[in-house]
Amino acid sequence: MTNKTRDRDVRAAVFRKVLAEHVADPNVLVVEELGLQHGLCRVDIAVVNGFLHGYELKSDADTLERLPAQVEAYSKAMDRATLVVGEHHLGSAESILPPWWGIKVASVGKRGAVSIETHRAVGANPSVSAFHVAHLLWRPEVTKILEERGVEKRRLRGNRRELYEIAAALVPLSELRQLVRESLKTRTTWRHP
Repeated sequence: MTNKTRDRDVRAAVFRKVLAEHVADPNVLVVEELGLQHGLCRVDIAVVNGFLHGYELKSDADTLERLPAQVEAYSKAMDRATLVVGEHHLGSAESILPPWWGIKVASVGKRGAVSIETHRAVGANPSVSAFHVAHLLWRPEVTKILEERGVEKRRLRGNRRELYEIAAALVPLSELRQLVRESLKTRTTWRHP
């Protein structure tokens, strides 16, 4: 029996072997625990460059119990998504994921190092929801976007959900995705560890 992967080892390997180029690039934002739908779900690692790419990590020590709900949340807001999964869960995970999700398999070698191999290449999300993309904005960010588009002040006093609905209806999806990526990259404070 091969050694089982553990979350912290898989996470470290992803940063070292998959995301090293992104982490070193000052024009790319790499964020851990990015909240979706105001924290109902968290992206283990999000990469923000020309795309919003979410990485979900499931080591052999994890369960796949929450994966269907996580896939649903990622699939509403992410441009791309990749599951990094321990060998033990590969078959079960594959049956849960939409075909556009990428799959990388994490395994432990003879000397204890975690290797990561691409099992399935990532594709583009065919069904991004403008409302859920807008959800990634903080209130001041969505308010500024709407003000710049001439939305009346009284409408800007609505709750966040109303503001996201207005943004989703008013701003073309491709532009909204770009504005969200820019907002994420220019934040100076983050609410994650």
